[in-house]
Formats: sequence, C-alpha cells, structure tokens
Amino acid sequence: MTLFEQPSEAHTAAVDAAITSRHSMRAFLPTPVPRETVEAILRVAARAPSGTNTQPWQVYALTGTAKQRLSERISAIYEDPVELALHTREYDYYPKAWTSPYLERRRKVGWDLYGLLGIDKTDKDAMHHQHGRNYRFFDAPVGLIFSIDRVLQQGSWLDYGMFLQNIMVAARARGLHTCPQAAFTEFHRVIAEELAFRPEQMLVCGMALGYADPVAVENTLLTERAAVSEFARFVGEW
Repeated sequence: MTLFEQPSEAHTAAVDAAITSRHSMRAFLPTPVPRETVEAILRVAARAPSGTNTQPWQVYALTGTAKQRLSERISAIYEDPVELALHTREYDYYPKAWTSPYLERRRKVGWDLYGLLGIDKTDKDAMHHQHGRNYRFFDAPVGLIFSIDRVLQQGSWLDYGMFLQNIMVAARARGLHTCPQAAFTEFHRVIAEELAFRPEQMLVCGMALGYADPVAVENTLLTERAAVSEFARFVGEW
C-alpha cells in the first residue's frame, strides 16, 4: 500500500501547499541550485501523464556561462528595434483577438505588476525594461528551455502542460520558485541555434528556476482566481 492510499490531513496539506504557494516570481537570489536538485525535480515531473506514454517533453537546463550567453544574445536583439522586428513567434500562445473575461484578466495582472513596481501606464520605456528581464530569467540561477517535436499534435501539448505544472509543484516542495515564460517564443530561431535544436524540434517556452528574492516587491504579486462556482458545473445527484 502506497503512502497516499492512506491519506492524512498532513499529506493533503503538503500537496495543497505546494500547489497553492506556487506563483510566478520575477526576482531571484543568485543562490545556486545543485544539478542533483534539478534532476530530481525533472524526474518527479516526468511522471506526468501523456497519451500512450509518448512523453513529449525535451528539456535544456542552463546555468552559468551558457545561460548568460543565451540571455545576452536575446537581450541585444530585444534592445534593437530593427533587429527585434525580424523575430516573431512560431506559434500563437495568446489569441489574436481578446474577448471578455480574458482581456480584463490580462490587463489587471499587467497593471497590478506595474503598480507594485511604480511604473506609470504611460512609461513605455520602463515597461519595455521590465519585460526585458524575462530574457535574463529574472536573474534566476537556472534557466529551463522546453522543446517538442513538430510531428506531435495538440494532445501532446496538453500533456506538456501537465509536465510543466509538475516541475513547478516539485520545485515548491523543495523550497524553490519558478516563472514559466512564454516571452521566449519570439526568439525561437536564436534559441534553436544556440542550443543546437534538431530541425524537427520546436520551442515550447522557457522557465526561471531558483530561490525567490524575499524582499523584491514584484514577488508579492498574487493573481486572483475565479471561484469554483464560476467555472464548474456539477451534474448529477450530488
């Protein structure tokens, strides 16, 4: 009999805490994360379900000079408007046309973050700078880059999301924090070249991993969640 076949309040609390304490951090301490810790997180995360056990995930864990080189290369492009215009996303993460309630939620999290940082809605330069911190993994000691083979379809992308969530929850169980980053998708060609992707590989996203800076004001941002009654319907005799 396994541990969770005999559930207890302590087990439930530990799992719930790992999930609910997860939120995107945008400032990290330079404290190194040992390779064995990252490997343990990935090993646990790989228990994510996938259709017919395809396991579509491919991970690049970057630190030190490798992470710095990628960050500097992307950051240089990001700061050059002419060069930046040549880079576009390979797939649409966000909708082409926003509708309610998604538009309002998107705007709120943006303005809440800028408000914490003291960035005025008209200060485009400050917004540009803050967004650019994505490409340095918000100074996290570990940067994760995820890819998938192009032959795989939508179902495998759904599986991939469960794998990414597992990474973030497993990180919390070890006192670490993360920030999943779709911002990297715009620079898929640079990343593919820097990490020597095979032609059939496609970038999914990036993720910062490390110890959150406890005094950084941006790390106090807690996004709201809709009540269960807003998104769930219970059908049948409950």
